Amino acid sequence: MQSSNRKNLFILSFTLVVVTLGFGLVIPIIPFYMENLGAGGTELGLLLASYAVMRLIFAPIWGSLSDRVGRKPIMMIGIFGYGLTMVLFGLATELWMLFAARILSGILSSATSPTTMAYIGDSTSEEDRGGGMGILGAAVGLGTIFGPALGGMLASESLSTPFFIAGGMSILALVLTWLLLPESLPKESRLPLEKKIPIPEIRVWWQALSSPIGILLVLVFLLTCGLMIFYGIFGLYALEKFGYGPQEVGIIFMVVGLVSAITQGVITGPITKRWGESPVIKIGMLGSTFALFLMVFAENYWLLLTTIGLFVFATALLTPAISSLTSKRAETQQGMAMGLSNSFMSLGRIAGPLWAGFVFDLNLILPFISGAAVMLIGFIVSLVWLRGDVPAAPIHKGGDLTANS
Repeated sequence: MQSSNRKNLFILSFTLVVVTLGFGLVIPIIPFYMENLGAGGTELGLLLASYAVMRLIFAPIWGSLSDRVGRKPIMMIGIFGYGLTMVLFGLATELWMLFAARILSGILSSATSPTTMAYIGDSTSEEDRGGGMGILGAAVGLGTIFGPALGGMLASESLSTPFFIAGGMSILALVLTWLLLPESLPKESRLPLEKKIPIPEIRVWWQALSSPIGILLVLVFLLTCGLMIFYGIFGLYALEKFGYGPQEVGIIFMVVGLVSAITQGVITGPITKRWGESPVIKIGMLGSTFALFLMVFAENYWLLLTTIGLFVFATALLTPAISSLTSKRAETQQGMAMGLSNSFMSLGRIAGPLWAGFVFDLNLILPFISGAAVMLIGFIVSLVWLRGDVPAAPIHKGGDLTANS
């Protein structure tokens, strides 16, 4: 990477550390916050899914808009929206208030993810892109190393306190982005403003499935679905099976962040350069299948930490590998490609928590058994259909995906 690009990547990563530190604060708190309001697994699944529905609708709009006006302003909208809704979440005293804040968060904060990934696509060569995505993932991991443990400790005084602190952290990230981060998309490379911004349609997603990135969209859906089955229900699982509170769950998620950061920051870049994204994706899918299945048999804290660590290691290999290969195959319209990828992530964020919450209320271990089955399907799909890297090509067939006619 050029030195200026390295500097921009460092600034972006540092900003994301601040954002995700705030995010990490509230990870172990939400299930207990919900339980205090009389909610169970089904309601928790619905809360998480409502956020994902909004991301599904708005992520490709924000991503496509960033192709027209630049990455930085759209990224700032996402950061501001996240901070605002965290404060609203902390002020909530009834269940409907949690849903309202979560839905608004999905609308606004969905601007952040596609623009940050597109920023990496703008700023790195194809050879370095896997490493760039890994550094981005490491920044997210670093933010979630210390956040959950701190959030668990703060929640011992008040469950709402971590939400207010998360809001403050987002304002800091917003200022850092505004002052320090340069725009990555030159004006001459932007799409015309008068070009219609797409409203997400099933037709567009179906077209994308038949494009060079189609199989990767399927894989990102299965990966996200499996991840959200675990993350969506783990807090309640730990409470009901082991009697853990926010502090214990916070420490577990701190380990999750540590493993993720080391894997994506140190391991992902070198192994994707050596072996390519496709083999890494297959290994990650198979490893996460076994880890999630073995989690059912963990009967004490250390065995639980070990199986969770294996699961996080495997999935931490997957996310940057899939993102990097998607970026390579898209070639142009990075914002649109990443917006589509985020749409399929959002489909996984809808299906995963809804399913996990429903089956959790039937039996505690069913979410983990079914999650392992989802990851196994992902492994089979990657084994059968994901071949070596294909030449970059348009991300559509027979028309412009950015059109809405």
